[in-house]
Formats: sequence, structure tokens, C-alpha cells
Amino acid sequence: MELERVDLGTRLVDYRWAWDMQRRVHADVVAGERGDKVLLLEHDDVYTAGKRTARRDRPGDGTEVIDVDRGGRITWHGPGQLVAYPIVRLREPVDVVAYVRALEQAVMDVAATYGVRTARVPGRSGVWVLADDRGRDRKLCAVGVRVARGVTMHGIALNVCPDLGVYDRIVPCGIDDADVTSLAAETGRPLGVLDVVDLLGRELQATLGPLTRAGVPGVAARGAGHGQALVPPVEVTAAPAS
Repeated sequence: MELERVDLGTRLVDYRWAWDMQRRVHADVVAGERGDKVLLLEHDDVYTAGKRTARRDRPGDGTEVIDVDRGGRITWHGPGQLVAYPIVRLREPVDVVAYVRALEQAVMDVAATYGVRTARVPGRSGVWVLADDRGRDRKLCAVGVRVARGVTMHGIALNVCPDLGVYDRIVPCGIDDADVTSLAAETGRPLGVLDVVDLLGRELQATLGPLTRAGVPGVAARGAGHGQALVPPVEVTAAPAS
């Protein structure tokens, strides 16, 4: 599984440009023309909305929101957030929920390295810091994926050191009874995405490896019968979804 930094530490990556890059890599992996890859990057400031985003979740001031083909609802990407897009062929039978749990585990292991205790919240995807004397439940990392023809797209958004005020303009992931946090906020340390990227890459390789198989010629044909699956916060649904 190849880890590719996309201008990380050099420039913020436009979301639409990265989405197009994902589609090109996805097509190559489906065709068996390249192996599994994880794109690691930091986006320019943007809101994106998954298939289940409600109107009330969106900004009320006309701020642009990009509608995308992943599960979940609305979220933010931008400076201080480390994004990982695994584009990997899953082993058969494809278990999308197990894949999401593996993504979450990788982030939980990263957080543990920094002394941040995290958990899963029933009915809600992502990685959470549970309520304590500092406040109510707060999301550290959002997860939203798509699986088409047995190959994944989209992925995880780990808050390392963003300005958390950007979430005030939306209902993050459609959840209005919890907050959002970051590794820097939880540790009190001046962390940046470059401090975390190597560790996250290693943890993704460790947790995803057992679920994937090499994308080689011939394998793509066997996987071609798979449709598309989206992973919203609560359930796995088959595409097309609304």
C-alpha cells in the first residue's frame, strides 16, 4: 500500500482537483493498472456535503458547499486538518463496515500515541473524545467513504490544529448535540499536520492491510461485479442514495 503525500506542507489542495485525482486513481486500481494507494493532503478551506446532508445542516449565509458522492452529511476541510484518501481494493466478500472500523482504529491508535483517549459512539461514525469536565462529546475525526467495484474512495479527516470556529457555520455531520475538537486542543501541544502524517500513514497500513488485496490484472475483473456502497454515520446503504 503506497502512501503519497500530495503537496503536503507545500500548498493547500483544492478539493475539486483532489476529487478528480481520486477518480483517476480509483479507475486505475479498478482496472488493475496500479496497486493500492493512500493520498495524504491538506485541503484549502471548503465545506463538503455527503448524500444524507439535510438543508438545515448547511450554512445559512450562502457559503458554497460542494456536494460529493460519499456517505455521511456535511463537514469542513481546510488548513490544520490532515486528510487521508485510501484508494484500495477490499478483499472479498467486501465488508464496508469493517473497513470503516479499520479507518477509525487507525486514528484511535494515532490519538493514543499523543495521550488522547478516544472512543466510538454507537450510531455515529468517526472518532470521538467522550464527554468529560471539559465539555460534551466531541468529534476528533470524520469518516465518509464510497466503495465502487470493490475499490474505496474518500476517507478520513483528522483535526490536528484547525481553527475550530469554522464548524460554527454548519451542523457538523448533522449532529447538533456534540462538538468538534482537535489533537492540538486535546493535548495543549502546538502540533501540525506534518507532525502526525507519518504516524497516521503507518497506522493506516497496519489496520487496512488485512482487509485489502493487491490490485493486479485479473483481480479487477473478479471484482467488477460489485456495485457501489456509501457509508453514512449510522448505516451502510447501497448507491444510488439520497
